Amino acid sequence: MNWVLVLVMYGLLIFGVFMIESAARHLPMSAENLAEFGSAGTYFAWMQKNWIVIGSVAYFAAALIDYRWIRWLGIPLYVVSLGLMVMAMQADDDVHRLTIGGLSFQPAQLGVTSGIVMIAWLMQDLPKLHRWLGDPFVRIGVIGVVSAIPFLLVMKMGDMGSALVWIPVVIVALLVAGIPYRFLTFIASVSAMILPILYFVILPLVSERGPDRIDLWLRMLDGQEVDIQGDGYAPHNVSMAVGKAGWKGVGWKATAEKGSLHDKKFIPHLTAHNDFIFAVIAEELGFRGALLLIGGFALLLIQGLFIGFYSRDVAGRLIVCMVVALFFAHIYENIGMCVLLMPITGIPLPLISYSGTFVVICMFLLGLVQSVWVHRHRNRPEEA
Repeated sequence: MNWVLVLVMYGLLIFGVFMIESAARHLPMSAENLAEFGSAGTYFAWMQKNWIVIGSVAYFAAALIDYRWIRWLGIPLYVVSLGLMVMAMQADDDVHRLTIGGLSFQPAQLGVTSGIVMIAWLMQDLPKLHRWLGDPFVRIGVIGVVSAIPFLLVMKMGDMGSALVWIPVVIVALLVAGIPYRFLTFIASVSAMILPILYFVILPLVSERGPDRIDLWLRMLDGQEVDIQGDGYAPHNVSMAVGKAGWKGVGWKATAEKGSLHDKKFIPHLTAHNDFIFAVIAEELGFRGALLLIGGFALLLIQGLFIGFYSRDVAGRLIVCMVVALFFAHIYENIGMCVLLMPITGIPLPLISYSGTFVVICMFLLGLVQSVWVHRHRNRPEEA
């Protein structure tokens, strides 16, 4: 086992539970739960602990089972995730959740996970069937089709944040799969040319709020006046909470008397424990707390790349590098929207935000990364 990866992961998870208790304290609760737990923050912290226990089972199962066997789950996971996303599109839920057997989850996250496993498996085994299947055009086509279907479904749902994470995942997949740079340059040039069409024509068709959020973000970056009581309420107050914190912050679970914007509910309190949890961390623990968190994420991602370097095959390298890209996309977008580097999108901070099944998926993906390290010395089947 790579114990650095294990310790950093659990360190971030414990830090997340600690901050969820503060971030979720203003959420509405039933009288029964309030009587049992005393506050909403305590309840959601307790729920996160339960998800971590379930995620730990998924993590160590994925870590100890050879990823060469897990890759065969690619097709069934991919098909099931697409079916669940179609069901979520038809469900009457603003954030496109599904509830099956009392378990509520967002199938968009499952789609990314299954896509990572699927791409890694196909890039490893397709060239073995026929040499022609290893041609760069074929590899580009396979990666494009596998990623485009869930990407378009998620965009159709209006979940721009979950769709955007596919972009760095696909870029990394193309790089690690060995696509020649002349092909990558051509793809980048074509993408740059069609970007205006995507923004002005396609995006308004698939997302009602996406263009407005991007336009608001651009106007705020340009210093133009925005309605901070309307559309600009969240980005203005969240960035203010981060910017005023200083080195030490106002303190954990600080009250309004100590200057906490979160306690005054200026940070949107219904999503402070997931989408805007970084703003709560930065305000309450200050620059040093935010730096500690970002340092922990940096160590986690660098350790992942270190493991990818020692992978025994292409599938292992792809799994590790795509998981690192997925985590980086979530981290950059979630933190970036709290400091006006990115537009506001509904996307959780891995291992930190209260996100139910998402923390289990994150731990499963890190378990796959651990599996690449654990089984790095195994002989390849063709060499055995």
